[in-house]
Amino acid sequence: MNSPQLQRGVFLALLAVVTVAFLWVLLPFFGAVLWGVALAILFTPLYKRLLKQMPGRHNIAALSTLLICLFIVILPLVMVGVSLVQEIVQVTQNIRSGQINFAAYFQQILNALPQWLVSIFDRFNLGNMEAWQARISTGAAQGSQLIAGQALTIGQNTFDFVISFFVMLYLLYFLVRDGSTLSKLMREAVPLAKPHTHYLLNKFTTVIRATVKGNVAVAIAQGAIGGLAFWLLGVQGALLWAVLMAFLSLLPAVGAALIWGPVAIYYLATGHFWQGGILIFIGVFVIGLVDNVLRPVLVGKDTQMPDYIVLMSTIGGMAIFGVNGFVVGPVIAALFMAAWSLFLESGQWENPPSAADSDEDKKSN
Repeated sequence: MNSPQLQRGVFLALLAVVTVAFLWVLLPFFGAVLWGVALAILFTPLYKRLLKQMPGRHNIAALSTLLICLFIVILPLVMVGVSLVQEIVQVTQNIRSGQINFAAYFQQILNALPQWLVSIFDRFNLGNMEAWQARISTGAAQGSQLIAGQALTIGQNTFDFVISFFVMLYLLYFLVRDGSTLSKLMREAVPLAKPHTHYLLNKFTTVIRATVKGNVAVAIAQGAIGGLAFWLLGVQGALLWAVLMAFLSLLPAVGAALIWGPVAIYYLATGHFWQGGILIFIGVFVIGLVDNVLRPVLVGKDTQMPDYIVLMSTIGGMAIFGVNGFVVGPVIAALFMAAWSLFLESGQWENPPSAADSDEDKKSN
């Protein structure tokens, strides 16, 4: 009855059960763990530099890294989030009160268009102001209800957010300090060939760095530039439009232009030529070139996935996991591509990528 095969089977079953139970316990802190791991991967190079300046003082170097991360990343994002909620509420109130009237703006654009183009709009029922007013009013009412519901949810979950925030900071400290040791233990524990494990873990860390350093940094840069331009031109809700441009920057080619483009058209149609010209110049030659300039510097050409994979995995990840999907989606896509690459290429499976090959991604970071 106590054969080695039975003992091994029972042990593996026990291992699977306790692993699933442990992940179930951590599930309420999924976001905290995810962002703790992502920030640890991103700031580990800084920790290593600080450790060289203070040899042997691992705790002080890790604490210094945590404080730097807190002041240059986390606190600014929290402040922007609070300001964004306030601005969304203000813009929503202005839409409901009529201070912001998109139908009137659209009517001004129509009045400035040539008659043949207006006829085309009328043929497709796009020039009917009553219909547009009804659609916009309905959308504004639905948006107001959604925002009110989200605000109530945030208020109810404030305690959970605070707990998760401190769990993330606590975890970040230990992951930065002991990350190398934990990574080594993981490579030894995973039941795969060591080169396979090394390759997949390097792909995991590379994609997280690419997502945070590349996509997030480019999105913040494009949103900040667009928001500053809107603020200088006196557009209401500049911070809200900046955040929308940051999210839309994930869309190749068009991206932030979906926000600044209609505003530029409105300026030109209403005779504000210099405002429209400035906005078009900033949109095309500043916002439009940020991706081409910043992304290769921050990420490196060898670490990028195809744009369509990044787009679909990011949007799909956010649809399933919420904000956390911004990182989870591209990571899953990258591991999917890496695992299938190892499986399909028989030579790679028998002779997987060497450590030197899999470390090429690190050099670009």
